Amino acid sequence: MLSRLMSGSDRSLDREFNCTVRLLDDSEYTCTVQRDAKGQWLFEQVCQHLNLLEKDYFGIRFVDPDKQRHWLECSKAITKQMRSQPPYTMCLRVKFYPPDPAALKEEITRYLVFLQIKRDLYHGRLLCKSSDAATLAAFILQAEIGDYDPGKHPEGYSSKFHFFPKHSERLERRIAEIHKSELIGLSPETAELNFLKKAQTFETYGVDPHPSKDVSGNAAFLAFTPFGFVVLQGNRRIHFLKWNEVTKLKFEGKTFHIYATHQEDQKIILTYFAPTPEACKHLWKCGVENQAFYQFEKSSQVRTVSSSNLFFKGSRFRYSGKVAKEVMEQSAKIRREPPEIHRAGLVPSRSCPSITHGPRQSSIPRTRRRAVHISIMEGLESLRDSGHSTPVRSVSNGNSFLRSYRNGAEGGHGTAEFSEDSYSPSDSVLPTPVSNDPSDLAQVRHTNGPRSNQEEGGTELCTQNQARPQGVKPKGKRSQLEKTRPTQHGPEEGVNQFISSLRGITPLCLLRERSVVYE
Repeated sequence: MLSRLMSGSDRSLDREFNCTVRLLDDSEYTCTVQRDAKGQWLFEQVCQHLNLLEKDYFGIRFVDPDKQRHWLECSKAITKQMRSQPPYTMCLRVKFYPPDPAALKEEITRYLVFLQIKRDLYHGRLLCKSSDAATLAAFILQAEIGDYDPGKHPEGYSSKFHFFPKHSERLERRIAEIHKSELIGLSPETAELNFLKKAQTFETYGVDPHPSKDVSGNAAFLAFTPFGFVVLQGNRRIHFLKWNEVTKLKFEGKTFHIYATHQEDQKIILTYFAPTPEACKHLWKCGVENQAFYQFEKSSQVRTVSSSNLFFKGSRFRYSGKVAKEVMEQSAKIRREPPEIHRAGLVPSRSCPSITHGPRQSSIPRTRRRAVHISIMEGLESLRDSGHSTPVRSVSNGNSFLRSYRNGAEGGHGTAEFSEDSYSPSDSVLPTPVSNDPSDLAQVRHTNGPRSNQEEGGTELCTQNQARPQGVKPKGKRSQLEKTRPTQHGPEEGVNQFISSLRGITPLCLLRERSVVYE
């Protein structure tokens, strides 16, 4: 009798479990979930907790035991998507970047997107010149600590914040200059708005890079943005296809194909190899969802797609959410008092939450510098060959860098821990900011080994456009911060010439080595 009651109690406990969702400000939301609950239920709970109505831009992300990231599918039961036992820990992230984030209806939505892009900036996903980087960082400072106050902000105060994977003393001084002289009087919401206007002008806005390799082993990164599909090599965008040019996405095993019609109806195929079949399927699903969200006029137009040309073979998947046009139309109908926003505490650590501040990048030899906390590097090294879908390292000297760092760190007290930010800022493949000053470029680039011939040329992956902060009057010399709307960039000129010479269906193989970030 007692055993029967105990077994009944156990079954009752099995019917629910705890789930923790890490939010964009690094706070956590924990709730009790019924075992048969679908992903939509958890997502709605998080959005209700945040008082968020423009929720279709966001998603919940989790990592499986093989370190592969996934987006939680709202139409499926949570437990059916997990490969481990509860309790579960996930995170809320921007899944579909708004084409014009400054045009979002509510301030709470703009604030959350601001937090995401600030995170992208820190993790090296948003490329920009150092002059633009200084402006972005100054907006963050203004949003977080308010107006410059000599009594509260001593010399070198900007160095207490980490905005980028790499930065120098010169950049820190420029950040402080802009904050002191050009942003006085800006409220946090206005500073965040101007940050968004500036960030959306860069070619890597909205990039969540997926690493892989081509048939020759050459590395590159695939990404899906509001405007189309891009391929990145180093810090440059080498391919761009608008969403209406992409005709089919498919994968088989580790192989991923993009079929497109490009310029005068020329058909091309881009072929890549992901590290694992799981990573390739994740890449394919991300592409299918992004194309459906940004390209279609109505969600009713979205169809189930197959990963293979053969009907009876491969995976089948359908994006089940609203599309961008429907989301914007729904946002325009919002009529309510703006919800109160509880911004994170205005402390230096907020600019790089959950990551220990490291020293500035300088010309000090690598062997004498500890660029990141040992525990972060150890966690990175243990995951660098996993099936995770976001890059850490792609250049050829990555292994030697890790070995030299590991040898220098032996005997340390750091512990390897897989967490939200197990990431090496100094080892990022998408370095940001890209310096537009030759001396700064030499100072920063050499920390990761010799520069390539392309880097010596000084070409950056960014736009030259700049935006003037709202509510700021330029002092003395006219401010060069002019608002620029995002542009839909075509492929690089060299790529155009190459594609123009093609006839029929031509395979283009471009992809790069993978590494890890739980972000």
